[in-house]
Amino acid sequence: MVRDVLARPLRDLRISVTDRCNFRCSYCMPREVFNEDYPYLAREEILSFEELEHLVASLIPLGIEKVRLTGGEPLLRRDFVKLVEKISAHDVEVAVTTNGVLLESQAEALADAGLDRVTVSLDALDNETFQKMTDSDVDVSVVLAGIDAAIAAGLTPVKVNAVVRRGVNEHAIQDLVNYFRGTGVIVRFIEYMDVGSSNSWRLEEVISAKEMRDILLEKIDLMVIPPQDASHVAKLWQTTEGDKIGFITSISEPFCGDCSRGRISSEGKFYNCLFAENGFNLKPYLRAKATSSEIQELVSSVWTKRSDRYSELRSEPEIEGRIRLPVEMSHIGG
Repeated sequence: MVRDVLARPLRDLRISVTDRCNFRCSYCMPREVFNEDYPYLAREEILSFEELEHLVASLIPLGIEKVRLTGGEPLLRRDFVKLVEKISAHDVEVAVTTNGVLLESQAEALADAGLDRVTVSLDALDNETFQKMTDSDVDVSVVLAGIDAAIAAGLTPVKVNAVVRRGVNEHAIQDLVNYFRGTGVIVRFIEYMDVGSSNSWRLEEVISAKEMRDILLEKIDLMVIPPQDASHVAKLWQTTEGDKIGFITSISEPFCGDCSRGRISSEGKFYNCLFAENGFNLKPYLRAKATSSEIQELVSSVWTKRSDRYSELRSEPEIEGRIRLPVEMSHIGG
């Protein structure tokens, strides 16, 4: 198992399979930036399924246990089910993060292809807020139908991720927990983060996990679930009925010290951190038919030098006062 400077292992690999999305969420791909003039990647610039499979197979011996396929919106990638089938043929857990719009029509095929689990982004249940946050005219019922299809296909436990932004959707916290009670769905609330270079993030718009729990505690009882694995990003709680609720606390309680995630952008760059500014380009080596050993050596050489812990340092003077241009989340997934 390969470890970085802070002894953190590389166990989770997040792969963006496309930089395109059918939503324009303000915290990820705001429409004023990601419009018809934005220079999206051409098809030939994106890693092929064969290149992605070779990459995954090469990195498993380094300690990779889980692969999460993201985007953009991964279900937009043509023949995406075939990619899931290729990767699930290897000894690794395969999960997908999706906005759920295309999930109803693909859930069963994804399960048959070997997908283990699915996480769906859903920030509100009322159409007005949902459409405002996604900057779309999609009805929220489409996403809910996708979640139902994922449950029926056995892609469980389904997780629902909700980014909470002050003044926009804090009312959805209680709504989401109430809606998914008794379904086995794990609702996870994410503190609004300063990801990418385009979302105009402001600390004043962040609602901390503690504030979110306080909102829930007005109506329900919650008990903390002791963490079983320090590398899991969500701090889990449960209701008296056993429903699990998670909080992802990158702002108020950073978890850099236990981060075991490497990220591959849709054009083949390896990033050490969600907030990274630069990545190591693996595409030339993959296209030159580098062997598995060569790929392992390249990634190991990057990971063993890794010392990233941006979330723990964001308020430090050397970070706070510097202009940063981190990679867009649509290129490396959430």
